[in-house]
Parts: sequence; structure tokens; C-alpha cells
Amino acid sequence: MSNRHIELGLTDEDVLKMYETMLMARRLDERMWLLNRAGKIPFVISCQGQEAAQVGASFALNNEKDWIAPYYRDMGVVLHFGMTPKDLMLSAFAKADDPNSGGRQMPGHFGQRKNRILTGSSPVTTQLPHAVGVALAAKMNKEDFITFVTLGEGSSNQGDFHEGMNFAGVHKLPTVIMVENNKYAISVPLDKQMACENVSDRAIGYGMPGYTVDGRDPLTVYEVVKKAADRARNGEGPTLVEAVCYRLTAHSSDDDQRQYRDAEELEDERKQDPLLSFIQYLKEVKVLTEEKYDEIEERVKLQVDEATEYAEQAEYAKPEHALRYVYEEKGGDA
Repeated sequence: MSNRHIELGLTDEDVLKMYETMLMARRLDERMWLLNRAGKIPFVISCQGQEAAQVGASFALNNEKDWIAPYYRDMGVVLHFGMTPKDLMLSAFAKADDPNSGGRQMPGHFGQRKNRILTGSSPVTTQLPHAVGVALAAKMNKEDFITFVTLGEGSSNQGDFHEGMNFAGVHKLPTVIMVENNKYAISVPLDKQMACENVSDRAIGYGMPGYTVDGRDPLTVYEVVKKAADRARNGEGPTLVEAVCYRLTAHSSDDDQRQYRDAEELEDERKQDPLLSFIQYLKEVKVLTEEKYDEIEERVKLQVDEATEYAEQAEYAKPEHALRYVYEEKGGDA
């Protein structure tokens, strides 16, 4: 097998870091499901099955200057951009030190200014106009950064998607839009969401290129997002990337997926788990030895355990903190 990552300009250390970030997202997500079922955290919105698309794309960006507007499943993206396992667990437990919202919002509503993560909201796809607006600011101020925004294929049917795409295309803004097509908009399968075959078919209507890629392969996603990012930096405008993946869990911890997909379908998809496929690739090109595999697994497990214990012991916000950042507090702690 050829070393595809070397051909793409990635080092062995780069792809090991990609793998560790994917694994961290998976292990955190698995832990959150256990905590939810144990009654310790209220809600999980899962990234399982989509880590390859998230991590492959985020590694194609500059995580020291680009701004991102992630959607609620994007644990792999925010980990690469500087969120820590403790940050994510504090959010899951809704503790006072949750960096996203101080415990006010459900998990998955990412937002952290120091790491250039734009705050997300519950209505889907509102992050796309936000990312486009920040890209407009970059162009107007001649600043050296691009924006990257993600969403699910279901929310590509919302008005915000079309308005944001049109504005980005008209003004040739430095942004990359990635749709993580996991084939279900909660319970609605793809063929009942859109009349066109691919989400990327819509790109031409907004004057930008569109690509549909294998979202199970982080290297494929890295390659296409890197080209899109370079294009944006060169002033050539936005790109729509559709990363086709599969959601390996229910939509959320409040969803019963048995109502709309059968166990056989899910089992077939689990055989194509992107985490296992990437492990196989790394072992075949002799980058991931058994010793290195065990070392990474142990390091990730330790960090997940530490983050869980830390967040569980952390303090909840005081009731009066619910009023913070709503009204101006003259002479007080704003």
C-alpha cells in the first residue's frame, strides 16, 4: 500500500495525531453515553461515525488563525482547534466552568473565543450565515484568515443555508462550507430530504464549486478541504464540500432509531467504521505499531477518565447566574 499521507504532504506524526484526535472524540462520546444512561448527564448528541470527516477537514485548516462555526456533532473539529476533554466534559455535565455557555446550553453548542470557535445556537444552520459574515469581515479588513462551517445534510434544506451560500458566492468570500451527510435528518432518510442526488449539486447555483467525497476517509477529506481552503485564501471564493458518512448512533440520547432504521443496516455500516478503517491503514503503512497503538489508547483513556472525574466534581452555576449576560449589570460583575 502506498503512503497516501506522504503524497498529501502529511508526516507520520501528522496522521498519528489525526488518529489520536479521532480516537479521543470517539472515547469521549462513548463515555458520555454511559454517563447519560447512568443518569449523570442529561443529553448526548453523538459524533460517532463522523470523526474522520471532522478531523480530516480540521487538519486542512490553520488552527492558529482560521475561525470555525461547527455544528453540534463536531467534537473532532473543536478538539483540533483547542478544546480539551475537560472543556467538553464540563459542558456535558452543565457545570459553571463550561467554556461554551457556563452550563446554560445543551452539549454540542460550541463556542470559545480564544480558539476562534463561533458560538452556535439551537436552530440548525444559523451558523452558516455567521461564518459567511465573519468571512466578509476578513475580506473587508484584508485579514489573513478563512472561515470553516459545518452542518448536516438535513439542515441544508433550511433557508439559512441558501441565503448564506448565495451571499458567499456573490461576494466570493473566503469560506469553506462542509456538509456532513450522515444520511438521516433525525429520522428522515436522504431520499425524502432532497430531489437532487447530492448536496454538492446545489453548489453551481451559487457560483461555487461543489465536491462529494468519502467522509469515512480522513485523508480524502483532508485533500479536498485543503484545496478548498487554499482556494479561499487565494481570493477565489467559497467551496461546498459534501462528506458522505454515516451516523453510528441514534440522533441523540432522546431518539429511538429503531423506529426508522433496522439493525441489519446499522450492523453493515458498523463494519465500515472510519476509526477502524484508519487504524488498518496506519498499520498497513507501518506508522501505527502495536506498541504505539497501546500507548495512544492508554493516554486517551487516562485523559477521558481525568476529564470525567474533574467535571463530575466541579461546581454547578449558581441560580442567579442564569441572568448573566442578558441585561447590563451596572457596577456589578458583568
